[in-house]
Amino acid sequence: MQDYAVSSGAFANRRRTVAVAGTCLALTALGLNMGLNSQAHAASYGTPTISLSATYLSGAVGAVGDPTVQVTVAQSGADVGALTVAASKSSKTSVAPTSAVTVTGTGATRQLAVTAAAQGYTDLTVKVTGLGGKTATKTLHYAASASVQQPADTRYFTGSSDASAAVDVGGGYIVVADDESNVLRLYDRSTSGAPIKTWDFSDDIDVSKEIDIEGAARVGDTIYWTGSLGNNKDGEYKAPRNTVFTTKVTGTGANTTLSYGSSYGKLRDDLVAWDKANGNRYGFAAGTADGQIPKEINGFNVEGLEFAPGSTSTAYLGFRAPLAPAVEGGKALLVPVTNIDKVVANGTAATFGTPIELDLGGLSVRDIRKNAANQYLIVAGSWAADDNSDPYALYSWTGNPTDQPVKLRDLPTTDPGAWEAVVDVPDLTTSGARAQLITDDGAADLYGDGTEAKDLSHEEWKKSRSTWFTVTG
Repeated sequence: MQDYAVSSGAFANRRRTVAVAGTCLALTALGLNMGLNSQAHAASYGTPTISLSATYLSGAVGAVGDPTVQVTVAQSGADVGALTVAASKSSKTSVAPTSAVTVTGTGATRQLAVTAAAQGYTDLTVKVTGLGGKTATKTLHYAASASVQQPADTRYFTGSSDASAAVDVGGGYIVVADDESNVLRLYDRSTSGAPIKTWDFSDDIDVSKEIDIEGAARVGDTIYWTGSLGNNKDGEYKAPRNTVFTTKVTGTGANTTLSYGSSYGKLRDDLVAWDKANGNRYGFAAGTADGQIPKEINGFNVEGLEFAPGSTSTAYLGFRAPLAPAVEGGKALLVPVTNIDKVVANGTAATFGTPIELDLGGLSVRDIRKNAANQYLIVAGSWAADDNSDPYALYSWTGNPTDQPVKLRDLPTTDPGAWEAVVDVPDLTTSGARAQLITDDGAADLYGDGTEAKDLSHEEWKKSRSTWFTVTG
């Protein structure tokens, strides 16, 4: 019986050993099966996809409201909310390290923003990580301009660096002209970034070269745009620059649409003939002669356009050059075109009123704008071409030829760019009134590499700067 008991115990132990071994085999098989299933599941996830709404982006050191980029991601077999997006590499961390890149949102579309650390360029690798450990990347080419004064009041309009005239179209939007092309661009005036609409009426006007748009004025639903009327920078006559044309405005704000009206190509000729008939008082014939550079004290260059008080037919042409007389300390010149409506609409020869000479402290007109109450603001600057170092000032004026303008403030010149446009005029009888001005940054070295903005290889890196200034005490 004892031997039997021992045998029974041994048998029981053997059964337990077999059972344990069976369990281990079962667990091993289960683990192998789970691993195979996991691998099969991972294999079922596709490679993530990633796209950027723009592959070139411009920002500024210390900027407020810089443009952002939309990042769109997806992965087959995975919930898009499980995907993560981040910058994984920066080619120049001194300009923007990966920690300076923030991505918000959890859906298929995320928003990417960059906080510039220094002026310059960097390539940012944007990486999406999906399920199964799978990834994909895109490169964002980023350029940062230097810090400027009043960054909280500053915005940047990208897509062009040569803003030269601007017109308010309501709802917080403006149409901006460019003196290096014939493209008109619609911007949200409170937000940095690209235009939301563009128009080019070159074919309607029948020009293939730049008009050199420098001035604009709105009356009712019509905007008048004028070229500089002068020679090019080499002193050569270029017919498209002698163009004034109109566009009709439909809608307001983001829904603004422009359509072509009509054009006139002989205003320069009319001005020269008028000045000759009045004893060559302002030297327009000499200022437009072959070889004459327009941006000289005795040159010929129009940069401002605005209607006379209460008028829909008389418009003031504001001259950058010549001064009157054409000597240091001379006065700024306005010439009233008394029938500009008929000139552009019907091709009628222009007629002119008594010229107006304004004391702007030896500066000339770079832009002129009025409000419905016939209060004017004049951006005053030098006739010279070295825009980024010469003085600028802002003046108020009544529009009455017998009244002289009143200096409101100097404009800063330490930052790149030439003050070229005032968007609209606030109530100048109100204390603390603010006006938005725009620079032409075409000659500016925005990114510290010696390249003028107008020559940058990517439109997204080109930009003009706008700043709000307090203009009344």
